[in-house]
Amino acid sequence: MARFYQPKKKNPLVTKHQPIMIEKLDHHGAGIGYLNRKPVFVEGGLPGEEVLIQLTESKSKYARANLIKILSASPQRTEPFCPHYNQCGGCNMQHLNDDNQQEYKQQSLRQLVKKFAGEEAELEPVISGPEKAYRRRARFSLMKNRKTGEFSFGFRKKQSKQIVDIDRCPVLATELNELLPELRELLSGFRQQDQLGHVELVAGDNTRVVLLRALKPLAEPDEQAILEFARKNNVTLYLQVADKAPLQVCGEEAYYSEIGMTIPFLPTNFIQVNRSVNQQMVVQALEWLEVEADERVLDLFCGLGNFSLPLAKLAERVVGVEGVDDMVIRAKANAELNKLDNTEFVQANLEQALTDKKWASAQFDKVLLDPARAGAAGVIEQLSALGAKRVVYVSCNPATLARDSQSLLQQGYTLEKLGMLDMFPHTSHLESMALFVR
Repeated sequence: MARFYQPKKKNPLVTKHQPIMIEKLDHHGAGIGYLNRKPVFVEGGLPGEEVLIQLTESKSKYARANLIKILSASPQRTEPFCPHYNQCGGCNMQHLNDDNQQEYKQQSLRQLVKKFAGEEAELEPVISGPEKAYRRRARFSLMKNRKTGEFSFGFRKKQSKQIVDIDRCPVLATELNELLPELRELLSGFRQQDQLGHVELVAGDNTRVVLLRALKPLAEPDEQAILEFARKNNVTLYLQVADKAPLQVCGEEAYYSEIGMTIPFLPTNFIQVNRSVNQQMVVQALEWLEVEADERVLDLFCGLGNFSLPLAKLAERVVGVEGVDDMVIRAKANAELNKLDNTEFVQANLEQALTDKKWASAQFDKVLLDPARAGAAGVIEQLSALGAKRVVYVSCNPATLARDSQSLLQQGYTLEKLGMLDMFPHTSHLESMALFVR
């Protein structure tokens, strides 16, 4: 007899409010409780709290829920200082006091490294900076509601494309916050609001940068209005139409110099968001590498030269490798600007073999790498073949650091130091630095 496929009946989602105890935090800062032994992820819940929840998703191995009410609060809970916190998708840890935020991040780092690399690590002291007004760059979304005609200027809501209107962001640098009221009013009066994409603000040491992106060229009166705004506020203005390169309209090129070097940058270039932590991070990396005057140093994922340039002050030669051509060109120019003639910057695909490259033939005494969130899977297995005695790995994703650590340990390196960098206070995002010695 023929059998016909019958889809399994889906159990309806139970949406009634129900209590749950939060036992721990996950690596993204969400509370975890259990219903019938199934983990339930509750954004905003803290360990030790009994909370009232409403399920929003239920899978076979986990569920997610909204926090409806706190029935018994943790002593670690604190009142968020931002009025937009409950809606904005930026910060997600303001409800946890500052000391416990750092402890939570350190614990996450320890657990991930132990889980993937099997290494117990005593953490170095946390590198931290100001807890507010620390962000020197931010991107604000712009949107006109076609039904209501309302213009929104702000950040995306949590898990949504909708925008939370922002008039001030407490973690944004003061000099950028000062621009928001006038800039918001200006853009809300533009003729083609539905053609606006976003506006990016960056604070350099010498100027404030505003990059406005639009889908089509601005109407002439609107372009003149934002140009007048930029000149009045001594702002460096860039305009970007669709996917074309940004055009600098007025002002001087921005730079930063907290690492003892002058590093010019474009608003589209990657720079570290936290000025204070970046400075301390570079100092610590140089200390851990113990660079001597007769040594060759390799800086992988070098960007604009954030690490390469100060390394060149200590080493005989520094080679910086980056996958993006434009960044390589700018890194070369930055070395020339800082009168460093012992550097070499090259473009290379860091997912392919390096040892057959001409610039790698002489090998290296020390290696520093600072990859993106995906980690360094393409290059990590080649480091011992380059001859490196010490490797400093700067990571923005502890999971990929832990994964890549396995390879370094198998190559004969030992994990000597591990530390957390609190680059983004009040978020679950953590940066870390590890030292491997062979």
